[in-house]
Amino acid sequence: MIRVLGIGCRGGATEAALRDAAEKALSRAPGAVDRLATLKERAETAAVLGFSASEGLEVVALDEAALRGCPTTTRSARIKARFGTGSVAEAAALVAAGPGARLCCARQISTDGTVTAAIAEGDG
Repeated sequence: MIRVLGIGCRGGATEAALRDAAEKALSRAPGAVDRLATLKERAETAAVLGFSASEGLEVVALDEAALRGCPTTTRSARIKARFGTGSVAEAAALVAAGPGARLCCARQISTDGTVTAAIAEGDG
């Protein structure tokens, strides 16, 4: 069983905002995570690279198409129109955790509103 931290973020998101959202998610679903999953366009940002390196997490970079149609607990109309799913963070976590994955923590939002984080577990 693996646990995946899914991340959705705006282009200017900071590592501190990512850590804030991740800590909120982990406070609701305590335990270690094995991977960090996000969109390819965000996987190489300083915030994601810095956070994943400091936490020793493998980064799973996903195409937008992989998230399209993924059912999520949270449903943002703006995100649904742009990505075809209700939450990038939840969808990324679920997709990276593998078929049959379940959400352990729905989307949590950083205090500054630039990052969302969710946690899913599955068989990878």
